[in-house]
Amino acid sequence: MKKSIALVLAFAMVLAFALVGCGTPQASESASPSESAQASESAQASESASAEPAAASDVKIGVILVHDENTGYDSAHIEGIKKAAAAVGFTDDQIIWKYNIPEDETCYDTATDLVEHGCKYIFSDSYGHQSHMQQAAEENPDVTFVSMTGDQAALSGLKNFKNAFNDTYQSRYVSGVVAGMKLAELVADGKVAQKNMDKDGNIKIGYVGAFPYAEVVSGYTAFYLGVKSIVPNVVMDVQYTNSWYDPTAEAEAANALVSSGCIIISQHADSTGAPSACEALLEGGTTVYCVGYNVDMLSVAPKAALTSAQNDWSVYYTYAFNCIKNGEEIKTDWAEGYNQGAVMISKLGESCAKGTAEKVQEVESALKDGTLNVFDTANFTVGGKKVTTYLAIDTDGDWVGDTGEAIENGVFNESTLRSAPYFGLRIDGITELNAQ
Repeated sequence: MKKSIALVLAFAMVLAFALVGCGTPQASESASPSESAQASESAQASESASAEPAAASDVKIGVILVHDENTGYDSAHIEGIKKAAAAVGFTDDQIIWKYNIPEDETCYDTATDLVEHGCKYIFSDSYGHQSHMQQAAEENPDVTFVSMTGDQAALSGLKNFKNAFNDTYQSRYVSGVVAGMKLAELVADGKVAQKNMDKDGNIKIGYVGAFPYAEVVSGYTAFYLGVKSIVPNVVMDVQYTNSWYDPTAEAEAANALVSSGCIIISQHADSTGAPSACEALLEGGTTVYCVGYNVDMLSVAPKAALTSAQNDWSVYYTYAFNCIKNGEEIKTDWAEGYNQGAVMISKLGESCAKGTAEKVQEVESALKDGTLNVFDTANFTVGGKKVTTYLAIDTDGDWVGDTGEAIENGVFNESTLRSAPYFGLRIDGITELNAQ
């Protein structure tokens, strides 16, 4: 998902609040999560009762993409939409594609154009599209707008404005376990040098992030906790590129992290820049391995790549398309993970440590049955202290959480108060090198 720079700057300064890398919209009135949920369910029930199934051949869907098939993120959405359309029975001519749409008023113009072309359902894939999609929704109440990875639908008061996201933090954690298994092997084989450790004897790993949004923070924290579950004495540096897709900047960030001693690199960025850099370094004799995002990185880093955290967006789009076909209301907020097959990791690379496949199966099973919680507060601290409370929803536009307690029974419940991530805590052991 993508976000606007302004949202991030505000979000990064507030530990008490988080989101898909950002804050929540201002609401005119404050309501408790239970009251909001009851009102939402009531409205959806009423709308569902009055909805009429549309003939599949009459449906026209618009898709707004921030890039195109050349980026892993957009490619995953494109693949998911095509797979879902085939499963539901929608034909190619029922979908209008809009590629490389910037996160500015161009998105609003594009959404309006899609309405004029007869689209009754319009999906955008980038967080930065959200405000423009919301504006279009306000002006076209008979058209449903879905802003993927967004965070404002529930508080917007609009019945035709929706958000959705996958529980990507779960696959991030699993990919961290894969990295942790490799790190443990490197330790056992004596391949962790003094340069790979800080002054306290902790092993250094690195992370290439796009922006300091909650989506990115949630993901890198989950990855770190996955590594730490295998190798406790580990610290992580995060280097931001301030771009979702910049192969050169991502490669440079990876090189800088490795130069500082990081021995494993992961990423929340959309290109193959970081894995390619790690592969070149490994071939040159530097011990470094990597974990990617969105796409399998083995084609560009056959030796260095261990796995990638991935999303199967077809799970959501199949759900949404079936709602459209059956005349049912699409949920205001939708978020699913391993239990619905919405997230996964890619094929394990040949460099993975022995026993990794078995460990992954164990961890994935625990996530599915609920015996493992990624953000168990017993496993991290902030400023040396355990975190016991976190208000995740901003109701007055100051980017500070005013309602929505995210921590219950010692667990930070991510993507339950809304679909978009809101884990914005900067936990001990992770350092953001250049957050703006």
